[in-house]
Amino acid sequence: MKLVPLGDRVVLKQLVAEETTKSGIVLPGQNKEKPQQAEVIAVGPGGVIDGKEVKMEVKVGDKVIYSKYSGTDVKLDDEEIIIVKQSDILAVIE
Repeated sequence: MKLVPLGDRVVLKQLVAEETTKSGIVLPGQNKEKPQQAEVIAVGPGGVIDGKEVKMEVKVGDKVIYSKYSGTDVKLDDEEIIIVKQSDILAVIE
């Protein structure tokens, strides 16, 4: 099933948090909250939203940091995804 976002919405797939250090030490219980980093898997067309022209700044494949309490969690084909407004994306990781 393919998910096509509307307007200024962006579909994100959450990145898995690292639980071991580079030297192989396991860090139990370090990261109880879900990480705020994700990969963009779909982008809406943008356009005029609430009377303002919205240009989409992110593209599929970008790694981003998004607001902590933003978006809607959806389970699609046994995969957890998040749908957020573009304004909820804080930065692109380069």
